[in-house]
Amino acid sequence: MATGGPTRSAALGLALLTGALLTGCAGPAPRQPASASPSPHATPPAEVCARIVAYWSRKVLDGDTYGDYQSMGLSNGQYEILRDVVDAARAERTRQGPAAAEQLIDRQARERCTERYRDGGPTGGPWS
Repeated sequence: MATGGPTRSAALGLALLTGALLTGCAGPAPRQPASASPSPHATPPAEVCARIVAYWSRKVLDGDTYGDYQSMGLSNGQYEILRDVVDAARAERTRQGPAAAEQLIDRQARERCTERYRDGGPTGGPWS
C-alpha cells in the first residue's frame, strides 16, 4: 500500500471544493428581466423652470395665489419670468380669451426658461 494515499485524496477533494466555491458553482448571477424599466433620468433645469413657471403663472393669473418667489420655490430670475409671463397672459386673455392665455403661458415659460438656462444656468447662486 502506498503511503500518503488518503491524505492526497483529501487534499485533492479540498482543492476541488475550494475551486468550486471560488468560481461560483451555483451558476451565473441572476439577470434582470428584459422588461425592467430603465433608471430614472435627471430633468434638465430649463424643463423644471418651464414647468414651475407655467404652474405658478396659471395660479397667479387665476387669482388663486399670491406670494413671494421663495414661497413658490422659484429663484428671483424665475420669478421675473413668471411676472412677465403673467402680464402677457392677462393681456392675451383680454384679447383672445382664456385658451389663448393658457397657450401663451406654456410657450413663453418654455422659451424664456430655455433662454435662461441656455448656457447651463445663472451663476449668481441658487436664488438668482
